[in-house]
Amino acid sequence: KYQGVSLEMTPKTYYTVSRDALFKDQYGNYVIQHVLEHGRPEDKSKIVAEVRGKVLVLSQHKFASNVVEKCVIHSSRAERALLIDEVCCQKDGPHSALYTMMKDQYANYVVQRMIDMAEPAQRKIIMHKIRPHIATLRKYTYGKHILAKLEKYYM
Repeated sequence: KYQGVSLEMTPKTYYTVSRDALFKDQYGNYVIQHVLEHGRPEDKSKIVAEVRGKVLVLSQHKFASNVVEKCVIHSSRAERALLIDEVCCQKDGPHSALYTMMKDQYANYVVQRMIDMAEPAQRKIIMHKIRPHIATLRKYTYGKHILAKLEKYYM
């Protein structure tokens, strides 16, 4: 319970969550973030499962990007690895999810969090995929944040 309110997700609540409405809502995203921070592991897992397959799209949304970031922070190691793989295991290039996210005003924060939270082997893969885009990223305000992470870990 939090301030007298149960944090357990009822089936009705989960149905609402599963439709992404709260993820993208100006206030509802805070409810989801709160569950991710303080909720039961099974409720966190339900939210992460809802995010999977939509990491790129949700990360580009002003409010939903905060939810994705919290998923990366508060998910289990296995769930986190799946979220990161979703972004990194596509073919490289200017249309890849990672490349798109690195240049996006909201999604770049998700990439930064993925870099911070990834296991060392997975972080190395992320960085390897970022390196070919260094020159391009320097041109983008949001790309510079990613380059700062690259320097923090590898330079």
